Amino acid sequence: MAIKIYEYAGCSTCKKALKYLDERNKKYERVPIVEQPPTVRELETVLGCLKASGKTFKNLFNTSGEQYRALRIGDRIKAGMTEREAIALLSKNGKLIKRPFLLTPKGGTAGFDAEKWGRLV
Repeated sequence: MAIKIYEYAGCSTCKKALKYLDERNKKYERVPIVEQPPTVRELETVLGCLKASGKTFKNLFNTSGEQYRALRIGDRIKAGMTEREAIALLSKNGKLIKRPFLLTPKGGTAGFDAEKWGRLV
């Protein structure tokens, strides 16, 4: 598998991440996250990586997004949303996913962190 980055064209953090990859001459596949959200399997892969660093499914969500607030996801998580329910919801709504969403042969992550990306790409 090559590097795959789910991104949103208007996202400044996504632009920063793409610039990071370009500066390192990394080849990658860009996928529009709203039109083509990551699959359940891809979300589970990244979640596994997040769990390895002490995080949970909550870290897959774009908590500052309109959809997150409109759907009251924070309240739903507090009320007992399961990991399975979260993955199903995220796989159908790319606006809810923290971006950029990165998948590489070494793992994956949600959001841009140069240090973490350096280990993955």
